[in-house]
Amino acid sequence: MNFDFSEDQKLLQKTVRDYLEEHSPLTAAREVLEGPATYSPDLWKGAAELGWLGATIPEEHGGAGFGHLELCLIAEEVGRALAPIPFSSSVYLATEAVLRLGNDAQQKALLPGLANGEQIGSFALAEKPGTPTADSIQCAFRDGKLTGTKIAVADGEAASFAVVAARGPEGVSLVIVNLDADGVSRESLDSFDGARPQADLVFDGAPAELLGTAGQGFEHAESLLDRAAVLMAFEQVGAAERAFDITKEFTLGRYAFGRPVASFQAVKHRLADLWCAIELARSNSYYGAWALSGDEPELAVAAPGARVAATEALELAAEEMIQLHGGVGFTWEYDCHLFYRRSKFLGLTLGSARDWRDKLVRRLAAQQA
Repeated sequence: MNFDFSEDQKLLQKTVRDYLEEHSPLTAAREVLEGPATYSPDLWKGAAELGWLGATIPEEHGGAGFGHLELCLIAEEVGRALAPIPFSSSVYLATEAVLRLGNDAQQKALLPGLANGEQIGSFALAEKPGTPTADSIQCAFRDGKLTGTKIAVADGEAASFAVVAARGPEGVSLVIVNLDADGVSRESLDSFDGARPQADLVFDGAPAELLGTAGQGFEHAESLLDRAAVLMAFEQVGAAERAFDITKEFTLGRYAFGRPVASFQAVKHRLADLWCAIELARSNSYYGAWALSGDEPELAVAAPGARVAATEALELAAEEMIQLHGGVGFTWEYDCHLFYRRSKFLGLTLGSARDWRDKLVRRLAAQQA
């Protein structure tokens, strides 16, 4: 079985990389990190014009009509560039939610705006520290009104609407909320990665609309997280590979005792271990992409496998990047901290690697049973 991507898909990936190299150097992430903006509007507009935001949206709704394999490759390049845009929140989660669960009216109302960038979506699940569970959802949805608080919502300040898990008469459901409507307030948070800010969302009788089947919201959320985990894994692999490339070039150009630092055995071993971790993550991500693109039952184990491997690879890449840059690796002027910040943000956005590892073990045990 061939798990590789087609030549057309690889050409798309190269086109995305070329565009981001020109329009989103690492200085773009630094500008958002150090400035007042929550994302780069110019880069977001460019991503919309090139069809990235609507990669999986059908053409009748203004999308590019590609597929999840193409979106995986776009995600990898977005991660490689540390692009300061709300791509994962809007594309992996909000768009997927509307595509999979929305009725005709909801899709007609939201998908064109998501594809052209006029709408930015987010996904709000957690209400307190720790792993969200169905019992932990206390936001109340009654008679079309939403009340409660969601914490640390990724890109919550930039989003125009949110898909929110809330408790109604039938149990936990997913609802769509216009974040510019009355009864909604946002509280900006000091995010560890300022290029991907977070916010608390407070709802006080905000108008909301049911998305999907009432009472099955947590099951819907679990499915959406599985799908997003594969896409996020590609983003993490892209960032890890970029960190590895920068570190390798730095150690090749840095001399000690008359020879490149990269020629010392201890450094070579660490770079080799990092390369193996990235390739392991890539392999798991490819398996996840196959399962995601065909809605295969194996997605239940492929998604957490990709998520854990990619999270560990990026965290290792960011840490080794700082260490192998020596004293300058800890400075603000060098870009190492940008990758470290992004590794922590991406590693926790959908739940920690520990949560996903536990999820993988439970699902494997259930299969055996």
